This record gives sequence, C-alpha cells and structure tokens, in this order.
Amino acid sequence: MKKLFTLLLVTSILISCTGEQGPPGPQGPYIVGNVFEIENVDFNVSNDFSFFGYFNEFIPQVEIYTSDVVLVYLWEGMDNGNDIWSLMPQTFYMTDGGILEYNFNHTDEDFAIYLNGNGNFANLDPSYTQDQIFRIAILPADFAQNNNVDITNIYDVMSALEITSEKNIQTLEVAK
Repeated sequence: MKKLFTLLLVTSILISCTGEQGPPGPQGPYIVGNVFEIENVDFNVSNDFSFFGYFNEFIPQVEIYTSDVVLVYLWEGMDNGNDIWSLMPQTFYMTDGGILEYNFNHTDEDFAIYLNGNGNFANLDPSYTQDQIFRIAILPADFAQNNNVDITNIYDVMSALEITSEKNIQTLEVAK
C-alpha cells in the first residue's frame, strides 16, 4: 500500500508540473515562392531599351521581402518541343563584333529588365528586341541558400517550389 501511495504521489506531481512555454520551434518545410511570366516585352528607343514593373502590379498576392532572391530567365526558343530558358544576365556576341547583354535589377518593390552592351541597339534584329518573354522567380533567401537547387535551370527551381505544371505559372502579357 505504501508503494502504491508513493507511486500515485509521484505520478500526480509529474502530471501537475507545468512551466513556462519555451520558444517556438523552427518553421516547417513550407516554402513560399513564386514564378510568373511576362510576354510581349519590346525594347526600343522610346523605353530606353528597358522594361520596368512593380511586383504588386504583376503578382499582388505575393509579398516580396528585401532578403528574397529574384531570378530572371530569358526565353530563347524551343528545342525538340522544349522551352529553352537562360538565367540572366545573358550575353550575345554579335557578328559585327558588338556585345548585347540582357540584364536586370530589382528592389523589394520593383524590377527592371534592360539591354546592355555596345553598339546601336536600334539596329538590332527584331528577334532580340521584340516580343521577348521572361520568367521571374522569387525565392525566399533561406530556401535559395540551403537547398541543392540548380538555379540556372528554371525547371529545377519550379520543381523545388513544387510548381508542377506550366499551368500554375501566372502569365502576364504586356499591352502594346
């Protein structure tokens, strides 16, 4: 009986012990990231061979943080029915010796995609300046740094963000 009483006493003490709640644990593996596509981008003299946009106009449902990683990919065409996407900056060496570079910059509110290089951009073949298509991927900084994702490959990025279909990418056409 004495052993039973001791066992009940110890059990009730252990059950009734409470303390301060500890700090919250690390966040689970939920990844917030986004990929969207912009079509019909033209580069010309009137826009100084650049395209400018605000993230909240293109993807208002997504909040961009200063620490986020923004990647921009240039669509270069098709190969055997597959899209070819190249991570920017992307440099092309012209037959006349000129250099053309597609590049970008961004803040947590806006982005710019622009042509850089030497030569007269007004003389470029329209295939370099008209109806360009870009994909923009926004990755949380921790995700971009701590995963084995080949960021040069848009399909690896999409897979890591669990974007399983091209249909899940918001496509925005620039009005002409």
